[in-house]
Amino acid sequence: MRDNIPNALHGERLDRVIAIMTGLSRSAVSALIKSNQVLRNGQIAQSISEKVVEGDELEVHLEPGNSDIASLDGDSEVLFRIVYSDEDIVVIDKPVGLVVHPGAGNNHSTLANGLIHHFPEMAAVGPINRPGIVHRLDKDTTGLLVCARTQEALETLTVALGEREIERVYLTIVAGRPDAPKGTIDAPIGRSRRARTRMTISEEGREARTHYELLESWANPKEASLLRCKLESGRTHQIRVHLRAINTPVLGDSIYGKPDPFGIGRPLLHAAELSFQHPVSKKNMSFLAPMPPDFEMAVDTFRARNI
Repeated sequence: MRDNIPNALHGERLDRVIAIMTGLSRSAVSALIKSNQVLRNGQIAQSISEKVVEGDELEVHLEPGNSDIASLDGDSEVLFRIVYSDEDIVVIDKPVGLVVHPGAGNNHSTLANGLIHHFPEMAAVGPINRPGIVHRLDKDTTGLLVCARTQEALETLTVALGEREIERVYLTIVAGRPDAPKGTIDAPIGRSRRARTRMTISEEGREARTHYELLESWANPKEASLLRCKLESGRTHQIRVHLRAINTPVLGDSIYGKPDPFGIGRPLLHAAELSFQHPVSKKNMSFLAPMPPDFEMAVDTFRARNI
């Protein structure tokens, strides 16, 4: 396996990163590192605990027949809407509750499994447990993703993502109302020292910029707003962390936000627009995803109570 470190794994331990990217257990990863089977930027990795940097090239020599290596099977029961597909790419509309790709010890019922069911050739594109995955959405975030059906498309789209040439726009419902109807939140984001699963604004973090626009605001049953957010960078939990920083946390977000008044129970965040240049034809492509039912219900209810 050979792949580059995405920004979401910047600063993580080497053994954890390899476990995530390959589906191997930590013990199997440790054995590979100790037997000099892992190269980082062309050099033999020295320690399981060394921290990786975005863009690092990892090369992992996997032994054929290693029973601990996860094989990723197609799964016809994984449901999602295919918005567009051709011989190079597929654009999907991810529903709530669907994990994008397996982690260590979990190789089933993910978007990746569903993609392999529809497009078996994708099993050979990219890392073992992230076939064709260019970017990701959190489990409970809905909306658009572009995936690659060929290695060439994957590499081209990955570069485009890193150079901020893939435009991603989200809709979200937040508590309160921003001070200005339009604005840019420019604040670096890093991993929290108190809780490693959380992100926070930190001077030691990485550059992050979110542009927002107020679309609607309501007073009842609680003050809330519908925002359109455009990512200029793509840090983990970026929109959720940035909106909390300006005192308009995402409704339903149990980590950074506030409970939604309707008991929906997930962050009301939806990847609604996606634009990029086709990796082969170079044609400009744009896609829209309608609000999912729970998100639309929340908007309709706010509107009905504020006539």
